[in-house]
Amino acid sequence: MKAVIQRVRQASVAIEGTVVGEIEQGLMILLGITHDDQQEDVDYLIRKITQLRVFEDEAGKMNRSLAAINGAILSVSQFTLYGDTKKGNRPSFIKAAPPALAIPLYEAFNQGLKESGVTVATGRFGADMQVSLINDGPVTIIIDTKEK
Repeated sequence: MKAVIQRVRQASVAIEGTVVGEIEQGLMILLGITHDDQQEDVDYLIRKITQLRVFEDEAGKMNRSLAAINGAILSVSQFTLYGDTKKGNRPSFIKAAPPALAIPLYEAFNQGLKESGVTVATGRFGADMQVSLINDGPVTIIIDTKEK
């Protein structure tokens, strides 16, 4: 799994002009799932993301977690994170997991975040979505569970 994590002041996702998920301060996560991902990858990401200290403390240091600031997460599925551009100019998405594998893992990821006490808003898997955000910092972190 790959997660692109952005510290945001606010973020939202819309489908056909209707906002389906939005948060204020917290993390915007674009989540890509590949063929050999499994529950172990989901669990690892949940642990890392919920404990990630990317929010500033009183001294201006990135030392606070999502829970410490009472932040939320906007989670959006993003199969294009597994786009391969090594050959030609048009990306190949063959490394992205098919929906039958990806949907249950995406749902398990979001459910696991909620069970850890985080408020989670989401997009809709497979939909054409428009994402808006105010990146705070900017702070962007990439986690790939295959690079543990």
